Amino acid sequence: MKKYFLMMVLFFSVAVFAADSGKWTGYIGDAHCGASGSGDGHASCAKKCIGEGYKPVFVVGDKAYAISNPEKVSKYIGDKVTITGDITGDSIINITKISK
Repeated sequence: MKKYFLMMVLFFSVAVFAADSGKWTGYIGDAHCGASGSGDGHASCAKKCIGEGYKPVFVVGDKAYAISNPEKVSKYIGDKVTITGDITGDSIINITKISK
């Protein structure tokens, strides 16, 4: 009985982590403005803030995700993009693919 229970817990734990992989569309913004400063009109501000040392973030709706591999977004600052990747917890995204 204990083995069966342990196997079920393990199965559901793996299923929960697998659910964090996906594809999202949003904007590459900056950590200074976060979700409040994303959109088509924010590109120049995002480039300025990142030039000043703020980290890039991926903004979807009212949520800003830190990017674990920011070198992948350097040419997309301020742009609307579609990202394929994994979300760790509810705040960090690891990008495997990015496109406009």
